[in-house]
Amino acid sequence: MTFVPGDRSPAIGDVDRDTAVRRVQEAYTDGILTHEEMDARLHQVLSARTRRDLELALKSLPAPDPGRSATIGAASGRISRVGVWRVPRKLKVHSAFGRVRLDLTRAIFEHQEVDIELKLGTGGAKIRVPRNAIVELEGLHTTWKDSQYKPPRGSTGTGPRIRISGAVGFGKVRIRHARW
Repeated sequence: MTFVPGDRSPAIGDVDRDTAVRRVQEAYTDGILTHEEMDARLHQVLSARTRRDLELALKSLPAPDPGRSATIGAASGRISRVGVWRVPRKLKVHSAFGRVRLDLTRAIFEHQEVDIELKLGTGGAKIRVPRNAIVELEGLHTTWKDSQYKPPRGSTGTGPRIRISGAVGFGKVRIRHARW
């Protein structure tokens, strides 16, 4: 038996499911779905096993707007975004107690400029950016420890401009460029 690509819809991961949940919630917030429709779609998304299942749950919703602002939040525990993921124009990261890890080295930038707003209570943030990224920290305020950032030597500065702002209570923010 020969496997032909497309015979099976690939399995989905947590990032795919989280993105689909956000799209359904945004459609409800925008008045596109009723409360009952949102509940039904969320059930479809949470029980989906394949990309095809997700596509069916999101079928009539408008396409996602990559320029939209996104918020990642947690009361406690870790917040982590690594691997291939879409970076919105404005990203808000809120955590009361916990560490944040954002790896932008393989992320998809749909905008040349990205604003990341950190609101962290305790715990710090580690942010990895592409080698050629331009990083600005002017709007970042730390209470306990200073931010650690050193631009790389020989960077062309032709990558995305990443502005990091916000407030960090008890923790430090460490920003590193990719080595390659």
